This record gives sequence, C-alpha cells and structure tokens, in this order.
Amino acid sequence: MNMTAGPAETAGAPDGRPLHGRVALIAGASKGIGRATAEAFAAAGAAVVVAARDTSALNLLAEHIQARGGQATAVGVDVSDANSVQGLVEATLATYGRLDAAFNNATDGPMPAPLADIDPGEFDLGIATNIRGTFLGMKYQIGAMLRTGGGAIVNMASLAGLTGVANLAAYVAGKAGIIGLTRVAALDYADQGIRVNCVAPGTILTHHLEAAGGEAQRRAAQAAPMRRIGRPSEVADVVVWLCSPGSSYVTGTVIPIDGGQNAGVKPPQMYRPGQPMDPAG
Repeated sequence: MNMTAGPAETAGAPDGRPLHGRVALIAGASKGIGRATAEAFAAAGAAVVVAARDTSALNLLAEHIQARGGQATAVGVDVSDANSVQGLVEATLATYGRLDAAFNNATDGPMPAPLADIDPGEFDLGIATNIRGTFLGMKYQIGAMLRTGGGAIVNMASLAGLTGVANLAAYVAGKAGIIGLTRVAALDYADQGIRVNCVAPGTILTHHLEAAGGEAQRRAAQAAPMRRIGRPSEVADVVVWLCSPGSSYVTGTVIPIDGGQNAGVKPPQMYRPGQPMDPAG
C-alpha cells in the first residue's frame, strides 16, 4: 500500500481564488445549472470553456463572464458525437494549453411518459446524451488531463438516478448509468492524479420548474425535508468545490444536493396510531 500523500492540488492563487490559473470545461453550459457553474468557475479564478448546442446562448454567457473580468471561450458541441467532443477538448487545449477541470452536464431525452409509451428513438436519445455523452466527455478529458499531471471531473447525475422516478425511464436509466461510469473512471485513474465525482441534485429551480408555475414549485418544495427548492448556484458551488484543492482526497463519490430527500421521508404531518389525524396539523 502506498502510504505517501498524493500530489498537492495547489493553484498558486495570488488573489485568493482557489482555481486561479486553472482551466475548466463545462458541457451543457447554455442555461440553468450549467450556466451557473460556468459563472462559479470563473468567479473562482478559472478560465472557462463553455459548450453546448445553443451557440447563441453560449456567446452571451462568454461575453457576460468576460465583462466581469473573467476568461471565457464558447464552443458548440454535440456530446453524443465522438468527433465533436474530441474537437471540443482539442479547442480547449489550443486556446488555453491545458485542462484541469470538467463538468459533464448535458442531457436530453423524451417527455415524461409510462415506460411502454416511450418511443424507442426518444429513449435512445436519452441514453446517447447522458451515458454516451458522459463517456465521451471523460474519454477525451482524461487524456488531456494526463498530459499535465491530472485534474478533476464532475458528472451530472440526479436524485432520480439513485431512487427512481415514475414516467422517467430514459432519464433514470441515463443518470444511473452516469453514476456507474463515474465510479469506474474514479477507480481507473485514482493513482494517476485524476479525481472523478458525481453530483445528484434533487429539485432545483431551473427554467423547467420556472415554466411549470407556482403550484408545481410549491409541491416540489414540500417533497424536500428542507421544504424548499434548491438554487442552481447551490449545485454550482458543490461542483467547483469538487474541482478545487479543498476536495483533494475525494473521488468516486456521489453527492446528493437535494434538501435531504435522499435521507428518507419527512411527512408534512404525522398521526398517532389509533387516533384520527388533526386536519389542522
């Protein structure tokens, strides 16, 4: 057993920002959690490469980061296409010369429906973006990181990948697969300076939940023991921490960001056995 300490993940940050001088790649960065994470990486001092299919949104994000004094480059990508993902990593190296951190966040798939009602092509889309997209991202990110002594990768799973959710067969299968890939990659490269972890958010106030309206948001908040919805920035903060020196001995883990949902059930109201429940609570 190797009893020596691992390589120190020091960024040499003269301005106190933990990722000063580092380069971070965010796939699926055009909106929501991906956008918030790109902004958080930039605030932590990293130069960021933001990637997604929506290049218009990416360009606006890059301009926003640059206006705040950060470094940002926008690159269009299809995460299910090997040549596209390889080109994304090559563009990162050509622009900044290295890759230190990556967040694989892109997702797609069918609308909610019972399993037997899902179109096979739509199911395949969910698997292609989640499992294949994460595999391809790590395949090329790891190669780039090995050239400069290591790095950190965070993959986007979901609480649904840990527990299952009705009507979301492709999504649940995809996120569960991402958790498996994360663990294997962490083991494969643990002794080569690369850490790989996974975040599993619960209900977060992204554009999807915003569009669903107030009643959907109220019900989602009640499902969490903390009785509120999470913010994209709360996920972003965990991702950045997992790529920072502060988590240098953390790899192969799945971190729920869910207000306590993964811990168990916290009913809004309890009853005493053999007694009627008080309607007023």
